[in-house]
Amino acid sequence: MEIIIQSTRAAASKLAALNIARLVQAKPNAVLGLATGSTPLMLYTELIRLHREEGLDFSKVRTFNLDEYCDLPPEDPNSYRFFMNENLFKHINIDIANTRVPDGLVQGAEILRHCEKYEEDIRAAGGIDLQVLGIGTNGHIGFNEPGTSLASRTHFTTLTESTRKSNAPYFGGLEAMPYYALTMGIGTIMDVREVVLLAFGESKAEAIAGAAEGALTASNPASSLQMHPSATMFLDTAAAARLVRRDYYEWTFAHKPDWQ
Repeated sequence: MEIIIQSTRAAASKLAALNIARLVQAKPNAVLGLATGSTPLMLYTELIRLHREEGLDFSKVRTFNLDEYCDLPPEDPNSYRFFMNENLFKHINIDIANTRVPDGLVQGAEILRHCEKYEEDIRAAGGIDLQVLGIGTNGHIGFNEPGTSLASRTHFTTLTESTRKSNAPYFGGLEAMPYYALTMGIGTIMDVREVVLLAFGESKAEAIAGAAEGALTASNPASSLQMHPSATMFLDTAAAARLVRRDYYEWTFAHKPDWQ
């Protein structure tokens, strides 16, 4: 696992965006795995800038989102489909038909088939070239909460109380916060060719330290990325604060000419 530490989230987000831009330029029909929430917002802002000012072309790109809340229609402002449309898709030249987000409205027996079909569609697209991730304060990636099997595929999940409390402000309070979601599994994420994980702020420091330097354990789902052949964490200094080898990561980055 490679770790890149920058002084601010803006600087880290721009480097992550550069990583994605290089991929899209080299492979115009790249398949991107995307994430939601406040963490990737600056990343998406930079991708929009690269499209508008430098001609980064998304016309052939296909995307699959990590997760979606259950029981929210796509037009709900708190749905992740709405989030992606408003914060990225509407501002670049991507074909909306080539963007996929799990359907939070599927019910009952349809849920299992929908999750299986999501996996089938990823395979049919040739697999995900690059997956954007955030990380929860409990180490979750996607909505793979602590205890999720490291071999899991796209599935229905119950959100932990800590995750619900973290996300409740977006819903105006815990009472309105969903209990359930659909999410790519850890096994699904481990199949992607490249992982870009962003984490910012002191609240993420403990989870990052466990994910990067702790034991490989389902108690910190992000620790599974230690086994990924091409995973990079883009951190600000606050999120990196508890890394034992922080000085080493900073020295290594400073001496990598390909990131200059």
